Amino acid sequence: RPELMSAWEEAAKRFMDVAVALVVAILLAPLWILIAVAIKIDSSGAVLFRQERVGKSGRLFTMYKFRSMVTDAEGSTGPVWVGQRDPRITRMGMVLRALHLDEVPQCINFLKGDMSLVGPRPERPYFVEQFRKHIPFYMRRFNVRPGLLGWAQSKHQFDMDSKDWVGIARGRVEYDLYYIENMSLKLDFKIMLQT
Repeated sequence: RPELMSAWEEAAKRFMDVAVALVVAILLAPLWILIAVAIKIDSSGAVLFRQERVGKSGRLFTMYKFRSMVTDAEGSTGPVWVGQRDPRITRMGMVLRALHLDEVPQCINFLKGDMSLVGPRPERPYFVEQFRKHIPFYMRRFNVRPGLLGWAQSKHQFDMDSKDWVGIARGRVEYDLYYIENMSLKLDFKIMLQT
């Protein structure tokens, strides 16, 4: 469809992104401080982790997270798919990931308009290049803003310890394309509740 969402729904979706980001930034400020202190006590390095991701229309942006891995985790390996029992994850990182608190700084991306609360998860350029060669229609997922919460995450558990990155991505794309073809506020709320 030429228009994925009606204009009023798109405006409401953007308003929701900004509202959630402001609530998280303001009301959870004490939690941000506690997490920052815990990260610093647990391991050396920056509190915030910045990583380049591919967004809407293939535009690159910087995604923010609380650092959950050792500093320079891919310095000797290059880009690596993260597994459930990844030895590079710090003790504090395990807690943050289990509670999904490492994702909280992405509210900065909501405010900047790089991401939405709901949409396909953003991927790194290295992996996008791999997947676009092997997965038909993969690039269609960039017709919309990437999101924190996605239809794929709400509907299916993927084996993140699998070495078949392309297989995992292929499974996600099926859900991403379903989301894109059926985008609506109703579906966004359903994904939020299920996630």
